[in-house]
Amino acid sequence: MKQPVFREVQNRLKEEIWQAWAKASQEGLLPEPTGDIEILLEIPKERVHGNFATNLAFVLAKPARRAPREIATILVDKLVDSDLVNQAEVAGPGFINFFLKQSWLNRVLVALVEAPEEYGRVDDLAGKKIQLEFVSANPVGPMNVVNARAGALGDSLARLFKFCGAEVAKEYYINDYGIQVYTLGRSIDARYRELLGQEVVFPEDGYQGEYIYDLARALIEEKGRSLLEMSEEKRIEACRDWGYKKILASQQKDLADYGIIYDQWFSERSLHEAGRVDQVVAEMKERGLLYEEEEAVWFRSTEFGDDKDRVVRTADGRTTYFVADIAYHLNKFARGFDHLINIWGPDHHGYIPRMKAAMAAFGFDPNRLEVLIAQQINLLKEGKPFKMSKRRGEFITMRDLLEEVGNDAARWYFLMRSPDSHLDFDLELAKKETAENPVFYVQYAHARISSIFRQLDGEFIPDPEFIASVVWEDDEKEILEKVAVFPEVVSGAAREREPHRLTNYLLDLATLFHSYYNRKRFLTEEEQLTKARILLAYAVQNVVRNGLGLLGISAPEQM
Repeated sequence: MKQPVFREVQNRLKEEIWQAWAKASQEGLLPEPTGDIEILLEIPKERVHGNFATNLAFVLAKPARRAPREIATILVDKLVDSDLVNQAEVAGPGFINFFLKQSWLNRVLVALVEAPEEYGRVDDLAGKKIQLEFVSANPVGPMNVVNARAGALGDSLARLFKFCGAEVAKEYYINDYGIQVYTLGRSIDARYRELLGQEVVFPEDGYQGEYIYDLARALIEEKGRSLLEMSEEKRIEACRDWGYKKILASQQKDLADYGIIYDQWFSERSLHEAGRVDQVVAEMKERGLLYEEEEAVWFRSTEFGDDKDRVVRTADGRTTYFVADIAYHLNKFARGFDHLINIWGPDHHGYIPRMKAAMAAFGFDPNRLEVLIAQQINLLKEGKPFKMSKRRGEFITMRDLLEEVGNDAARWYFLMRSPDSHLDFDLELAKKETAENPVFYVQYAHARISSIFRQLDGEFIPDPEFIASVVWEDDEKEILEKVAVFPEVVSGAAREREPHRLTNYLLDLATLFHSYYNRKRFLTEEEQLTKARILLAYAVQNVVRNGLGLLGISAPEQM
């Protein structure tokens, strides 16, 4: 894949700086260039300081035994004339600021108009096979708002990874085995019998939500009184299997309606039925990883970085959830994934070291397992804590929230902060169709540009040859500079697992465009001016559309 123009320009500028350093070295002014010192470039916070800046003079100060500003002056003096740099200046105690010629922005535009839907794509993750497992809510009740946050994060990361060249598989782990689903069966059984007129003592640890009554009513409608003829054990098992499958089907629909389609739904029960869980314990024993104490079997996880050893088999002979999780992750690696990413809820921090220890014990690099935590969400209404009162249930479900604010707003608000930070979600703000609401503001930029195109007499066809003739004004250059860095924003969001870099970027770009739109006319009496401004709008629209697509958010043409 051809490198983005922004990277080509960075590399070219680094090469020119290197040549200036080498020339100064030949003249005895600076030490000889070495591969141990990397030339770093950054984008100045203020545009008056140029397109790029480097701190190389500070890095060379000690070996050169000169003041950074003196070194910076030498480097600027030795820069060769090029078709890239318009001006280089020494700033402050020794920074070098570079002001580039407009031609680099023209190259950005040419790349965009040649493949608008591909603009922003990079090959950073080419050849990587990544598995993303996220949400994986127990099939014992409706999904909550933290599940919705994890869903938005996982789906957006999958989109970003693919856009960066990786092969990505999205997976949902179905916890359809063990105490929790058995408790679901007991809960449904109790409500089922209660609704059929029997005296019932509801299980103390049973699930209390109104949704259990709903399931019991649906079960009666489907099965009638037939389950009463079963033994208690068979009846509870029937309620368990019927109930978790109903809940799972509901979860699948909720996620699909949210725009999340998984490549794989993996059953925990399948691991047990295949004997894989018991095999893991046997393999751990063969590897000398286990010991017995207090009638339980323990994994020596402290030898692999955990803070304490972990039970794998209880005194009554049952394997723990931990063993099934080990079996599941070994299965993932057996399927050929290079890297595993799990997105867990805020109560799972302590689980991370033991899983990494288990992978290390089986000979896998623990860094190949990465766990992200989707933190809690505080729902607000007009700035104050809010609990939506719903007909059923004691907590706000994912579906409740999506029905309240819609998919686009939900995704934006879930993704606009780092996943490991708590999030305040203002319901009223998320529903506003004003500039106060960031997702509306960004989508409105796309819709505004669509309205411009609807006013044209004919179809707008970008002309790469025309681009070279345009002389951009300063505010237009600022917009194009923002367009130019889009591939690096994509790369950084994928690399750091931070989709909020995209939301911040899109909001900045939309702000620049709306300000420009409010000052300038796009359809003017001057043909060349009109073409230039429409070309600018075209560039912004494609970046906004591509960026929103990576977040799983729509780019409407009318609002």
